[in-house]
Amino acid sequence: MNPLNVGVIGTGWCGGIRAITAANSALVGALHLAEIRPDRLKEVATETGATNSTMDWKELIADPAIQALFISATPETIHYPMAKAALAAGKHVLLEKPMAMTLAEADELIDLAEAKDLKFTIGYSQRFNSKQALVKRSVNDGSLGDPVSVLVSRHITRSLGAKISSRTKLSPAAMEATHDIDFSLWCLEPRRPVRVYSQVAFGARAADGVPDTQTIIITMDDGVTVTVAAGWSLPPSYPNFSATWIEFIGTDGALMMDASHKDIVLHTVNDGVQFPLSTMPGEFVDHVYAGPMERETIHFLEAVYYDRPVMVEPRLARTTMEVYLAADISVDTGNVIDLPIEVDQTERVPAYVKS
Repeated sequence: MNPLNVGVIGTGWCGGIRAITAANSALVGALHLAEIRPDRLKEVATETGATNSTMDWKELIADPAIQALFISATPETIHYPMAKAALAAGKHVLLEKPMAMTLAEADELIDLAEAKDLKFTIGYSQRFNSKQALVKRSVNDGSLGDPVSVLVSRHITRSLGAKISSRTKLSPAAMEATHDIDFSLWCLEPRRPVRVYSQVAFGARAADGVPDTQTIIITMDDGVTVTVAAGWSLPPSYPNFSATWIEFIGTDGALMMDASHKDIVLHTVNDGVQFPLSTMPGEFVDHVYAGPMERETIHFLEAVYYDRPVMVEPRLARTTMEVYLAADISVDTGNVIDLPIEVDQTERVPAYVKS
């Protein structure tokens, strides 16, 4: 079988990781890039030895030779039209979260991919984190007994939060907690969420029109409770990008996971204390990669090349989306929200997020 023709739309932080990983893979024969910033496009094209580079993403959609696309473009509002065009053109797609702004858009993408028998997956890279994978295994092999409750606390720095929330006015649930909702639902399969309640708290990020934190309580169909607290207002002096704590409690055991990235401490005169390798997607360290996004990228390439199932099935990603949309509705109304919610009940921007 011939190597794949692969395209990357958007070569920023995550797209750059995808592009470099694809370029280094023996499964990829030709790499095509699309990016609206000419300097960044030139930088990544040079680093990857890209076959082709363009500032117009539609050129990659129209190229019949390209078989698979990574869509890593921002703002998040353009994910749906880009993915729709790519799937309609018969291309396999890995799409960064969120997959769409509304459930109706998500349903359209899923239906299109299924009708054309295409690989379609969402970039929930934390499933490829070894610590999260250990939680999943501990549930599946019965080590913890029957699940009782899940607690995930994730917080990122104020500067990174400002960068994310400046692109699209979405909530912490949609942009941060979404990773942990996906992780929790994945671990608890085949259980399904049936109720959602959420609250937000405003503080240092109020001037940006977004809450500092959002707490979400999810009830599963067998009574298991999932609590996710997500925020993006750690002080500017906080020495890493992301800090996470996970507690998974079962009838026969408990698993506590510290992912606060304090295992490596770099202390310099110029920059003070730093916790290296603390980004969620990970980063290249010379000849190795530290983090989950490289493995996720390779997994998608292998799924396309060998015709294997994708790990992040779009229908479960759609359930994750429904949960965080329900959380936003809960904040707006002050009510507990029963699932499923009506497709036309979802809004693009939560009322409590100010433009």
